Amino acid sequence: MCGRYYVDDDTAREIEKLVRQVDEKMRKAAAAGIHLQAKDIHPSEMAPVIAIDNKGLCCRWQRWGFPGFSGKQLIFNARSESALEKKTFRESVEHRRIVVPATWFYEWNKNKEKNIFCRQGQPVLYMAGFYNRYQDEDRFVILTTEANDSMRPVHGRMPLVLERDEIHKWLNEDQLVGTFLQKTPALLDRRAEYEQMNLFSAENSK
Repeated sequence: MCGRYYVDDDTAREIEKLVRQVDEKMRKAAAAGIHLQAKDIHPSEMAPVIAIDNKGLCCRWQRWGFPGFSGKQLIFNARSESALEKKTFRESVEHRRIVVPATWFYEWNKNKEKNIFCRQGQPVLYMAGFYNRYQDEDRFVILTTEANDSMRPVHGRMPLVLERDEIHKWLNEDQLVGTFLQKTPALLDRRAEYEQMNLFSAENSK
């Protein structure tokens, strides 16, 4: 599952560098209007995503979450195992895929304690997603999959995390979608806020 993630200035620079590496003719992300500040990203908010067009990789702003069936509910995650079976998702997964860059994402355990997950030694992790057009704006959803060993102690689901060298294939090669949807993400590093608080409390009590 993924209900909140974080982006910072390093992530914005990494997006720009990635775009330049794949297609040097692309305008810089800043020139395209991408002005990203360090912040938590919540469902319903605008966020930068990596997409592909006829020139190569590009950065776009999209809103996180599809409108729900009731008009009030927001759909911001989709199960990778069943996404192609869902009418709401199928065409978007097949033809409108994006990558969501983040510095880390959050998950809460059964005791409602917040945990932070990131990639060791890498400033950015990349989450697989897809988008669709609703009224006058593009909206995206993040794909989730069964938790791997690093995530399982906290939650049974996790984002479908891509490797950097998988980004272009995920965006551009429709025939590989089924394979990606069955992918087990690499292990992640975990930091628990409650553990850090306990450590600080112990140090202060000395």
